[in-house]
Amino acid sequence: MRGWWREITGLVLPAVCGGCGSPRVELCARCAADLAGPPCRVRPAPEPRGLPTVHAVAPYENAVRAMLLAHKERGALGLAQALGGALAASVRAGQGRMDAGVPLLLVPVPSARRATSGRGHDPVRRTAVVAAAALRRSGTPARVAAVLRQRRSVADQAGLGGRERQTNLAGALAVVDGARGLLRGGRIVLVDDLITTGSSLAEAARAVRATMPGEEAEGIRAAVVAASPSAFESNRS
Repeated sequence: MRGWWREITGLVLPAVCGGCGSPRVELCARCAADLAGPPCRVRPAPEPRGLPTVHAVAPYENAVRAMLLAHKERGALGLAQALGGALAASVRAGQGRMDAGVPLLLVPVPSARRATSGRGHDPVRRTAVVAAAALRRSGTPARVAAVLRQRRSVADQAGLGGRERQTNLAGALAVVDGARGLLRGGRIVLVDDLITTGSSLAEAARAVRATMPGEEAEGIRAAVVAASPSAFESNRS
């Protein structure tokens, strides 16, 4: 019900830019440009064990931070197109020269059920669906494989440091029963909206690798829209 209401109000209420708050536009040109930067490899410090190679298009600050929060927490669903396009760029950057015959499988990192229920939508999955469509339009076969689930409850991550988050998430994710076959024969890209400590992506990678032969497991990559500014290699000493 809440998701339906957000879809309707998004059509009838006056729009404001999700990045800067400018009136009468859902995303202004200046804020859209913040999502159009060249994707870079990002690495949190310290880097959690098992974290795959991750690419992002923008630092998580200012307008980009506002856009992600507006989409996730305030139901600004129209921002999914711009965020999904940015995620698609991050996915491409992590693949190098791609074999057109091998599909990309975008595996969203799942949120806790209570968080998804409270928001009335699944922002990461929505963004992944848009990214997959953008990749297909550019000639890259891609689809969303929402095969991860939380198998136990976890504490709220807000306020936790890197090691505390790793402990909180250790063993929390698993591939859903009967879904292992969906991961075979494709290039797996774990996707999320944001990377801070890297704990969520590292746990997602562990869960997926547990279902795969070693050679295939080594090929897992990850892509996000944004990362902590310090995670960009160019900003690290």
